[in-house]
Parts: sequence; structure tokens; C-alpha cells
Amino acid sequence: MRRNTMSSIARQLEKKTKESAAQKYVLRLYVAGLTNQSRQAIENITRICEENLKGRYDLQIVDIYQQPILAAGEQIIAAPTLIKKLPLPLRKFIGNMANKEKILVGLDLRPKK
Repeated sequence: MRRNTMSSIARQLEKKTKESAAQKYVLRLYVAGLTNQSRQAIENITRICEENLKGRYDLQIVDIYQQPILAAGEQIIAAPTLIKKLPLPLRKFIGNMANKEKILVGLDLRPKK
């Protein structure tokens, strides 16, 4: 019985991964000015998107100093913060986006290990 359950879970993960491979991603990265940490987050998430979502993503960069109302509406409490708006579920990532594996799992591009 346990083997069938594990096999079923593996099939579900594979199906979800294939479905996400066809979907367009809508991402919004909130940064605080052009600090080194902001630049690093922009470079990291752009690289991740180009390597894994080429042609299937819309990345908007928002400076919370330039657009504080937009940041407040999303309840941004730290920067950099990446929000995956689509595909659902909505997810938030905080930090410089250097942990590529964590970002890929959070974007449903890789199954959890």
C-alpha cells in the first residue's frame, strides 16, 4: 500500500511540474533603491528566470521608495521581496534570491527533495 501511495505522489508531482512548464509566470520584485543587495536580487532572479522560464515570465521590478503605495498594498515589510502572482498559489520570497534551489521549489519548477 505504501509503495502505491509514493508512486501516486510522484505522478502528481510530475504532472504539476509539467503543467507549470506550460504556464506564464507573473513575478514582482520589490527592492529598496539601488543598493548592492537590490542589485544582487535583480541579477539573481533575472538569471533564474532566463535559465528556467525563458519566454514564459513577466518580471516587474518595483522600487519601494519610488512606489510606496504599491508596496504598501502588497504588505511588503522587507526588501528585496519577490512575489509570484501567477500561476497560483501566490508565494513570497524575502532576501537576495541567492538560494536558487529554494526559489525553483517555491516557483513549482522543481519538486521538494
